[in-house]
Amino acid sequence: MPNLTLPECGRYIPPPATKEDLEFADLTIIDLSRAQTPEGRAELYPQLRDALRTHGFVYVINHGYNQAQRDRIFDIADVPFAVVPPDEMKTYTGDIEKIGYFVGFKGRQSWKVGTENRILDQIEHYGIDKDVTKRPHPQALRPFLTEVDAFVRHNHFNVAHPILRLIALSLELPEETLVEKHNFDGTGETGDFGSITILWSQPVGGLRIQASDGRWKWVRHIDNALVINTGDMMGFFSGGYYKPTIHRVVQPPEDQRNYDPLGVFYFLMPDDNIRLLPYVESPVLQSIGIQRRCLDEDAPLCATWRKGRTTTYGKSDLKKGMNHNVEEEVIEGIVVKHYN
Repeated sequence: MPNLTLPECGRYIPPPATKEDLEFADLTIIDLSRAQTPEGRAELYPQLRDALRTHGFVYVINHGYNQAQRDRIFDIADVPFAVVPPDEMKTYTGDIEKIGYFVGFKGRQSWKVGTENRILDQIEHYGIDKDVTKRPHPQALRPFLTEVDAFVRHNHFNVAHPILRLIALSLELPEETLVEKHNFDGTGETGDFGSITILWSQPVGGLRIQASDGRWKWVRHIDNALVINTGDMMGFFSGGYYKPTIHRVVQPPEDQRNYDPLGVFYFLMPDDNIRLLPYVESPVLQSIGIQRRCLDEDAPLCATWRKGRTTTYGKSDLKKGMNHNVEEEVIEGIVVKHYN
């Protein structure tokens, strides 16, 4: 019989939720367990469509991991920062500008978050490839790679793919249309500029989204929920029907500023060789019209867009946009806005 004993891992104790009176966004909750049947998908896709077009973000519950499994993943996610010695961690620093995607360790104060005031970021992260064996990892993390691999596959097949099917249905396309562009063994790698971002909800506030009236609202923590938003590449595929969500990360509420948030994400990328063209065959897009960001003949490959966005992120000098607190840069001839 297989050994079911999990390697010992220190417990990550999450901070308490904020008690401040904040204005939270009223996000739709999608029960993903209902996506297992055709009838359930027919019920869910209008909910997902309306939520993503209104707020750009949704909560997802009943996604297949229970609270204990979720907590175990956060225990493992804390290992690179709580267990691995800083000197060892630096040896696993990823050369993001060279390879064109977020992998390995990134220390604090390596990105500019505002060109005018020259403020540097306070984010450190450790990125892992979909193929968890592709690159070496710190010694303390290696015993948990089997669990990390299972977690990555769960996000890809049991969360992201069902969401892609619902989005395809919302565009009146065959269910597998988007799934076929997002193969697990494809060449696409991680980055926050892809089709879908999956954030595993955690208690420390900081994520804010811009409502339709222009006001910034906080995203509330829900235990064992996922927070999902669409990204750049979904905007290309959907001809602007699903736009990249306007959001930003700010300081936590006053009563949480002595805590360091611990985030767990899964970034869904299409295969590198896919060209970022809209689905002109979609009856929905034919009806409402397609908003192109470039001419079809100039549409970049996914790999080109990912590398362009990743290598310039936090490095290039942005220019002031037309609107207040908006900065811009041009990548592959396409204007990209930043809401720092």
